[in-house]
Amino acid sequence: MRMMALALAAALCSTAAMAQDKPPPPAAKPAAQAKPAKPKAAPAKPQSIAAKLQACLEIDDATKERLNCYDAIFKPTPKPKAPAAKGVMDCRFIKEEDERLTCFNGFAEKIPKLPN
Repeated sequence: MRMMALALAAALCSTAAMAQDKPPPPAAKPAAQAKPAKPKAAPAKPQSIAAKLQACLEIDDATKERLNCYDAIFKPTPKPKAPAAKGVMDCRFIKEEDERLTCFNGFAEKIPKLPN
């Protein structure tokens, strides 16, 4: 029994000695080294498709840049015989760039101006 008590005491002493060798926890760093918290920016409100199309109208008409703007919204997927466009999404099926631009313009110009 006495041997067990001695072994336990030795184990406790060695654990205490090991605990003293450890560096202080990170929370104990001086305040001068702490980084200030950065305020979180509010996430940007996603734009509707209508707002994106209207933004394309701000680009000079009959330019490749305006067509690229529309194509970024609706990825072009040309069809050999595209049906008549019934909606703005149907414009992406038109192969000829000038016709596709005219198609997008026709629908984008009909969208009522949205308040900001």
